[in-house]
Amino acid sequence: MRRRTGVAMAGVAGVAALVWGEWLNRRWSRALVENGEGVAEAEAVVVLGYRNPQATANFINRWRVRAGIRSIATDSARGTRVIFSGGAAGSGRAEALLMADYAKSGLAFDGTVLLEDRSRTTWENITNVIPLLEDADRIKIVSQPAHALKARAYLRRRRPDLAERLVRADDYRPGEWMAAKPLLALYGLRTLRGLKADERKILP
Repeated sequence: MRRRTGVAMAGVAGVAALVWGEWLNRRWSRALVENGEGVAEAEAVVVLGYRNPQATANFINRWRVRAGIRSIATDSARGTRVIFSGGAAGSGRAEALLMADYAKSGLAFDGTVLLEDRSRTTWENITNVIPLLEDADRIKIVSQPAHALKARAYLRRRRPDLAERLVRADDYRPGEWMAAKPLLALYGLRTLRGLKADERKILP
């Protein structure tokens, strides 16, 4: 009886962790964005890179590229630029280049691509892509939800006027990465603690 009870409790705890991770990632994906209504003549989709010392895009960067491309709005596809942002990890090629290569050769993406290949931190990602966002009507930042939210908070800090153009990217989907979402949620809570106190107050 005790064993059955223990198994049942472990099962309930596992389900609760999955639901919590799903819920928190969903909330983060919807924070610090506008509704995005209306047609945009110029849309910018910023895909943030992840540590990538190997010669080809790693699993996480490949997913981020796919999420970036699926974030392109159908009503502004011709006016959308996809900006890959990330410098080199060690002596390897820049993450931006690896992601662009995967988008073109792996996904046959033939849209407009811009590269920002010097950044080594999220703060540098945002700082260095700002000149590429000046004329964008809509801005989407793509990464795992907590990381993307941190980047949106940084843009809000650096350029509040550009932050007003932020809309949701398609980097959260129910059930996607579900088994990993509790861990992503824990990591995300740690990541977002690095924001300023006044920024944390406006987060969900």
